[in-house]
Amino acid sequence: MTNQQKAENQRHGEVLEALPSLKFKVRLDDGSEILAYLSGKLIVHRIRVLPGDRVTVETTPYDPTKGRIVYRGTKTNTGA
Repeated sequence: MTNQQKAENQRHGEVLEALPSLKFKVRLDDGSEILAYLSGKLIVHRIRVLPGDRVTVETTPYDPTKGRIVYRGTKTNTGA
């Protein structure tokens, strides 16, 4: 898979809920919600992902309702 193909499958969103077995419910920027799990590198380096974090998710064209979290950004600003 080329870098261009990987970039086409990457989507951005916000973690809504942490579920058992390192799975997360993520709302993507287009408004859809998917079930995502942590990538191996995030597990090995013990990167914590919490509700409210911005993440980058890789999806496959075969099942767009599931994905893999490959990058964690910062928490979103909730104002005030």
